[in-house]
Amino acid sequence: MPSGNTAMLVLKLLEAQDMYGYQIIEELSQKSEEVFKLKTGTLYPLLHSLENDGTITSYDQTTDAQRVRTYYKLTPKGSGLLAKKQDEWQAYTRAVNLVMDGGAGYAHA
Repeated sequence: MPSGNTAMLVLKLLEAQDMYGYQIIEELSQKSEEVFKLKTGTLYPLLHSLENDGTITSYDQTTDAQRVRTYYKLTPKGSGLLAKKQDEWQAYTRAVNLVMDGGAGYAHA
């Protein structure tokens, strides 16, 4: 996967709802039919980087079992970045598909 697209996928998940780390890993795996299996060693540095950039924020919430979980939430800046990354992804996949299909204007026999 091209560089930076893991961030796009995480931001897309957070667009739908606030999530904690393990939930992000599980949702991404489930929604991708097990193609994307993030490890905690990949996810948490990414989350911290996104938080430092101001694209997400975090907050702690106590569960029913009195366990404190850190949830991550998309910010308005994050929504803008997600829109930009989605546009870039559309352009990228269109270009790949054009090449794979023989190129623009290619006459199929």
